[in-house]
Amino acid sequence: MKEILKKHDAATNSRRFNTILATASINNAIEYYDLFLTLQAQKLAEDDSFQPLNIACVFSPPTQALAKDIDNQNGKNVADIKQLQDDLPQEKADNQEAPEQKKAALTAIIADYNKQYGTNHNINEFDLYYQDVQQRIKDHKYSNQDYPRKNKIDIVIVVDMLLTGFDSKYLNTLYVDKKLQYHGLIQAFSRTNRVLNDSKPWGNVLDFRGQEKEVDAAIALFSGQSTEQAKEIWLVDPAPVVIDKLKDALSKLDTFMQSQGLDCAPEQVTNLKGDNARAEFINHFKEVQRLKTQLDQYTDLGEDSRESVEQLLPEDTLRAFKGMYLETAQRLKDQQDKGGDVDETVQQLDFEFVLFASAVIDYDYIMGLIAKSTQKTGKQKMTRQQLIDLISSSANLMDEREDIIAYINSLQAGEALSEKAIREGYQAFKAAKSAKDLAAIADKHGLQAQALQAFVDGIMSRMIFDGEQLSDLLAPLELGWKARTKAELALMEDLVPMLNKLAQGREISGLAAYE
Repeated sequence: MKEILKKHDAATNSRRFNTILATASINNAIEYYDLFLTLQAQKLAEDDSFQPLNIACVFSPPTQALAKDIDNQNGKNVADIKQLQDDLPQEKADNQEAPEQKKAALTAIIADYNKQYGTNHNINEFDLYYQDVQQRIKDHKYSNQDYPRKNKIDIVIVVDMLLTGFDSKYLNTLYVDKKLQYHGLIQAFSRTNRVLNDSKPWGNVLDFRGQEKEVDAAIALFSGQSTEQAKEIWLVDPAPVVIDKLKDALSKLDTFMQSQGLDCAPEQVTNLKGDNARAEFINHFKEVQRLKTQLDQYTDLGEDSRESVEQLLPEDTLRAFKGMYLETAQRLKDQQDKGGDVDETVQQLDFEFVLFASAVIDYDYIMGLIAKSTQKTGKQKMTRQQLIDLISSSANLMDEREDIIAYINSLQAGEALSEKAIREGYQAFKAAKSAKDLAAIADKHGLQAQALQAFVDGIMSRMIFDGEQLSDLLAPLELGWKARTKAELALMEDLVPMLNKLAQGREISGLAAYE
C-alpha cells in the first residue's frame, strides 16, 4: 500500500490516467479498500497539501445474501449477478463464505461511492453501480477542465472484474497482488495497453508477486517466438536506454541552438530569428519533453538514474524551457489558425500541447497555491517567481496565463489572503482588465465603451453571436454599406480573441463566420 501511494503519481503521469488494483480475493479487496482510507487520512493529517486519491472498489455481491431481502421486482438482478459470476470464478467461490459480511462491506463501499460522486446506487441494483464505475474510468480525461477531479476514479480495486474485456484509453497502470498466468495474465496486462498519445505510449504493470517467470512463459506462448525476441516486442526499453535517447535529444537541441549562434539556454529562445528557426526549436524540444514524460513514468528508476536525469536537465531549466516552448508555440499556432501566407514548416507543426499539460495544475490548484504563498507561516511555500514559472510551464492555463501572472504581480507584498479572497480578487481583477481592454477596442473603432460592453455581455449571456446586433452597434457611425462591412470586419478581428477568451473553451454559436 505504501509503495502504491509513493509511486502512483509517477506511474500515472501525475494522475493524468487511472489504474486497477487486482487482488487475490474479495476479502483482500475489502482490506485494501479499508487500508486506503486509513493511510490517506494519516497522510492528510501529516501534510495538508496532500491530495487524496479517489478510490473505488467493485466485486460481485453474494446472491444468497441478496435473495433474502429483495422483492420480486429485483429478482432479475439476482439472476443477472449469477450469470455474471460464471465468468468470475474467484469471486463466485469467495461469496460462498460469510456472504452477509461481504454484503455489508460492499454496501458500505457503495455508500462511500455515492457520497464521493453524488450518485444514488445500491447493492440491489448492482449492475447500475458497476456500469457507473466503468463509465467513470472511461471518461477520466487528463484535464480537470474537461472532466472535473471530483468525478474521477484514480484506483479501482477488483478481484476478477475488469481484468478481461474492459477497455479504456485513460487506464494506464495495473497494480497486481494476485497470481496470474498464461491467458489470464495477458488479458489482465492488456487492460493498460490502449495507446492514447505521446503521454501514454504504453501501459505500466507493477507486480507485487514477483511473477517474472510467469510473464516470460505467457509472452513466449502467445507470441510464438523465443522469450528474448518476444520481450523486445512486448516490453518497453529499460530506463537507461531512454536516458541515452534523452541525452541524444538534448545534444541535438544544443547543436541546433549553436547553429543559430545561441547558447542552449531557455532565455535564448526569444533570440531565434525567423519562424523556421522557431519551428525547429519546437520540434527539437518536443522530443526532449516526450522522452522526459516517458522517463517520469518509470517507477523503478534508481537514485543514480534520477541524479543522471537531473544533471542532464535540471528541473528549473526544464520548467523554463517549457515556458519558452509554450510561448513560442502559441505564437506559431496563432499564425496557423489565421491561415493565409504561412510558411509550410509552420503550417505542418503539431504542437502536442498534451505533453505540456498537467493533471494536477488546474485553476483550483493555482488559486490555492497563490493563497498559500501569501500566508505568514513557517511552512515551505512557493515564491511569486516560482509560481509564475510553474504557470508558464503548463499548457493547462494557456488562455489565462497572462491574467493570472499579472494578478500575482498586483498582490501587495506581506498581505495574507484566504483562498476565497484570492478567488474573488482574481475575478474582480480579470473583470477590470477585460473592461479596460474592451474600452481600448471601443476607442480604436470609434464606439461608445458602454455600448460595446453591453454588446459583449449580451453575447456571453446567451453564448450566441447575433449579426444584426453588430449592425445596430455600428449604426451610430452612419457608414455606407461598404464602409460598414469594412468596419465590422476590423472590429471583429479585435473582438474575436477576447470573446473566445471569455468563453473559456465553450462554443459561441454564430461566431465561426468571423474567425
